[in-house]
Amino acid sequence: MRAHIANIITGSRILGAFVLLLFPLFSAGFYATYLLCGFSDMIDGTVARKTNSTSGFGAKFDTAADLIFVVVVCSKLLPAICLPQWMWLWIALIAAAKLSNIIWGLLRRKSLVSIHSILNKATGVGLFLLPLTVRFVDLKWSVATACLLATCAALHEGYYIIIRGEILLPQRSNPPL
Repeated sequence: MRAHIANIITGSRILGAFVLLLFPLFSAGFYATYLLCGFSDMIDGTVARKTNSTSGFGAKFDTAADLIFVVVVCSKLLPAICLPQWMWLWIALIAAAKLSNIIWGLLRRKSLVSIHSILNKATGVGLFLLPLTVRFVDLKWSVATACLLATCAALHEGYYIIIRGEILLPQRSNPPL
C-alpha cells in the first residue's frame, strides 16, 4: 500500500479536477478544491521519493493529472475573463510552442517528454496563483507575468529538445537554467 500512496495522491488531483466542475468559479468550494488539487501536486513527487516508489508510470500519471487539472481550470476560467486580443494571441503562441516541443520530444524519444526545469516549475506556480489573485491583482498584470514565464519556459524547453537534442530527466537534481 505504501508504494501506491503517491499515485493515490496524484489520482486525487484528477478526481478533484472533476469536482471543480461542480462549483461556481471563485466560490468557496471552488477555491477549497483548487487548493487541495494544488497541494496534491506539490506533495505527490515528494511522497514518491520518500517511499522509494518513483516510477515511469508515476511520472506519466502526474503529467496526465496536471493536464486534466489545467484543462478543467481553463474551461472554467477562460470564458469568465476579459483580456485584450494581443494577450490571447500570446497565449496561443505559447500553446503552439509547447505543442511543438511535445511533438519534437515524441519524434526524438518515441514517448512523451516532460522537462522539469526551474522555469517550468516557476510557470506552474505563476499559473496556479493566477485564479487566487484575480480579485486582488489586475488580471492583465497576472496574465502578462504568467505568459512571460511560460514563454521563457517554452523556449528553454524547445532549446533542449530541438536544438541540443537533450532531454532533462526528472531525477536530475540540477537542470541547467
